[in-house]
Amino acid sequence: MNRIDETFRRLRKEKKKAFIAYITAGDPTFPVSEKIALTLAETGTDIIELGIPFSDPLADGPTIQKAVQRSLKNGCTVKKVFTMVKSLRRKIQTPLVFMTYYNIVYNYGLEKFVKDAKKSGADGIIIPDLPMEESGEFKSIADAEDFCLIMLTAPTTPAERFRKIASKSRGFIYHVSLTGVTGTRDAVNTGLAKNVQKLKKLTKKPICVGFGVSGAEQAKKISRMCDGVIVGSAIIKIIEKNLNRKKDIAGKIKVFSKTLAKAVHGEERS
Repeated sequence: MNRIDETFRRLRKEKKKAFIAYITAGDPTFPVSEKIALTLAETGTDIIELGIPFSDPLADGPTIQKAVQRSLKNGCTVKKVFTMVKSLRRKIQTPLVFMTYYNIVYNYGLEKFVKDAKKSGADGIIIPDLPMEESGEFKSIADAEDFCLIMLTAPTTPAERFRKIASKSRGFIYHVSLTGVTGTRDAVNTGLAKNVQKLKKLTKKPICVGFGVSGAEQAKKISRMCDGVIVGSAIIKIIEKNLNRKKDIAGKIKVFSKTLAKAVHGEERS
C-alpha cells in the first residue's frame, strides 16, 4: 500500500485529519530545504509536498513564485530534487508528494519521471495544469508504479465533473478553497463548508483543502470540514523573512508547523 493511503488509514483510526505542508525544493538552498522537510516531519506533518520549480507557475501567487525563482536561481533541477528525496527517505517515512507543472514532467519523459520519482522515494504528484481529460497516459504509467496522481477540484467544479475527477484521483483529492492562485487569506471562504459537504457525498476518498490557509485558527476551522488541510504560502513566508538568517529558518518553521499540526489534529491543549 502506498504511504499516502497508509497515512489516511492511520488518521481515520485515530480520528484525526491530515496536516499537509508545502515547500519549494531547493528554497533557499538544498541543505536548508532538506532540513525544513525533516523539521516538518518531526513536528507532526502527515504529508510533505515538495514543489519542483517551473519558470511559469500559473497556479501560484507571489510568495511561491518568488520561492520558485530563488530555487531556480540556485540551480535546482529535477534530478537534484530526486537526490534530495533519496536523502530524506533514508531518515523519514513521511509521504512525499511532488507538486509541479506538466512541462517539467513531459520534458523529462513521462515513464522515466514516474520510475525515477518512485525510485527516489516519492509517493505521488500534483500537476495543476494537467486536465482530467488529458491525464490518461500519465495516470496509466503512475498506477502501474503505485504512484499517486492527485487531482485538483475547485469551488466551480460541477458535481458530475467532480465525480469523474474523484474516480481518477489517487491518494486524496486536492480541493482548492477559492478561485484564484495560492497565497494566504485573512478569512475562510464562507461557502467552503457547504461545498465540501456536498462533495463528500460524491466520494469516499479523502478531500484535502488548500490555497489561502494562513494560520492555526483557519487550519482548525477548515479541518472540521474535510479530511486534511494544506498549508504552503504561510510556511514560505517564514523562509522569505529569514533569508539573511538561514540557520534560523528551520527553528522558526518548527514552532509554526507544530502549532498547525496540533490545530489540525485537534491537540491544541496537549
